[in-house]
Amino acid sequence: MTTAPTMNSARLGPAEREQNLAALKSKDLDILVIGGGIVGTGAALDAVTRGLSVGLVEARDWASGTSSRSSKLIHGGIRYLEKMDFGLVREALLERGLLLQRIAPHLAKPVRFLYPLEKRFLERFYIGAGMMLYDIFSYTGELRPGVLHHRHLSKRQLQRMTPSLKKDAFVGGLTYYDATVDDARYVAELARTASKYGAHVASRVRVEGFLKVGERVVGVQAVDVETGEQFEIRAKQVVNATGVWTDDTNRMVGERASFRVRASKGIHLVVPRDRFQSTSGLLLRTPKSVLFVIPRGRHWIIGTTDTDWNLDKAHPAATAKDIDYVLEQVNRVLAVKLTRDDVEGVYAGLRPLLSGESDDTSQLSREHIVAHSVPGLVLVAGGKWTTYRVMAKDAIDAAVAALGDKIPASTTKDIPLLGAVGYKAAWNRRGKIARAFGVHPVRIEHLLNRYGVMADEILDMIKAEPELAEAVPGADDYMLAELKYAASHEGALHLDDVLARRTRISIEAWDRGVSAAPVAAELMGEVLGWDTARREREIETYLKRVAAEIASQEQPDDESADRVRLEAPDIASVLGHAGDNTPHGTKSVQLDATRAGEQDAE
Repeated sequence: MTTAPTMNSARLGPAEREQNLAALKSKDLDILVIGGGIVGTGAALDAVTRGLSVGLVEARDWASGTSSRSSKLIHGGIRYLEKMDFGLVREALLERGLLLQRIAPHLAKPVRFLYPLEKRFLERFYIGAGMMLYDIFSYTGELRPGVLHHRHLSKRQLQRMTPSLKKDAFVGGLTYYDATVDDARYVAELARTASKYGAHVASRVRVEGFLKVGERVVGVQAVDVETGEQFEIRAKQVVNATGVWTDDTNRMVGERASFRVRASKGIHLVVPRDRFQSTSGLLLRTPKSVLFVIPRGRHWIIGTTDTDWNLDKAHPAATAKDIDYVLEQVNRVLAVKLTRDDVEGVYAGLRPLLSGESDDTSQLSREHIVAHSVPGLVLVAGGKWTTYRVMAKDAIDAAVAALGDKIPASTTKDIPLLGAVGYKAAWNRRGKIARAFGVHPVRIEHLLNRYGVMADEILDMIKAEPELAEAVPGADDYMLAELKYAASHEGALHLDDVLARRTRISIEAWDRGVSAAPVAAELMGEVLGWDTARREREIETYLKRVAAEIASQEQPDDESADRVRLEAPDIASVLGHAGDNTPHGTKSVQLDATRAGEQDAE
């Protein structure tokens, strides 16, 4: 085992990316993690905080797949109580408490949900018993739950809480608490935190094959998507955390896994907060599953669906049928119906559901699996966003078991993300901070709830360039400084990275970020050294993406929506550096015996 490096800068800009790439090319790592979603970034942080030398690569942007397209919930999965899956619920509730109180209090926030009741006695007893179990399970950890208990509501209380519900549809209700999170921002902060502790992290690095000695995996062949440069990364253990691409990655090794990962599409609608009145989110039963209506700033997020998806994994498309289904389900309980005109944003994501060769997927869908079927390669798949830390821990446990050295146990339950330490004190001082920097208190609250104490870095940028305090065109929840900061500190390399993930302008703005794009390109270009032609290409590519997404959402079925969505090119193919920008290739390379001896000697 090599000695982990000292703490790095918290900054993850273009210079830091170059340094990390140089380290990936030159070092023999203990652990290399493939996949920059929630599990991959979590695994990198877990490994580096055990004292290991660690690399992390992602083919596109951090959280560009499933991890940025969730329901934005941290929850125990109250519906899993009906399946008697008490262990999964308990585990998720423990993780919820950790995220709320220790790991990311600036990003994870309690949210209240209302469960309306249609029957007076039996339903209230049945649902109330489940929510009581939910409360009890959340107390089994070392921390308190961080949220309030459930409570029962009369019909009158229900109507006061949610005036927009149909008056005679329900006889009362219950409320309970879970938590909400900006999923994409959380993943980006995980990557930065791993980098701070010494991990060599780089987005836009695609794995195209594995390096093998005999049957043993000893590294990967990779390509820098930004430049087209090909290089090798050597590691004693490789962790495959590629989510819905797990099967594709596994095929590179030439081994047949004992399980498969099936992609299930879920879509969400974003509507303005004023379209219906409620002081609480909603949990509604549908004929197929449940529907969440989740408060998120000045918006509601409504979803989700659950349908098989066998088309392009990088850009799953929502269809007109998907959108109409979600509207139909939520409109069953609303006095004033929502229409397509009320929808300001739509996004679709893919769940990585586990299935054995002859198993019922629904029985395994929210569990996770760690497999070590090929020497040197650990696979981790399945699971829930909420339990990412446990999945990451289990994957690194499997990897270090093969290293043979005495390596410390996981410490991530005690490791806050960047911005978390001191957040509560900063929140209590938000009025003083606002006066000190001459920024409106609402803006300070916004920054603290997105960056924690790292908001100081953005405020310093505003102090140096006061014009950066202005609102982003078409998205006045955000300030211009945030767009520049995404490129200088958060690893954003393209316009899409900023408008779709570092911010949520692409789904929160009525024009999907069209008016913000030129300004964002200008500010990013100052950091990344873009000339006029490059800025224009970035803007044109983003506008094509927006047009293709809107057009795909008018299509009647998955096949036509997928075809229309793929008419918009990825930025990598526009720039022409790395050819096809699919996340994974299909090659496996055999190393010679001399190289193998060098690998073993580390």
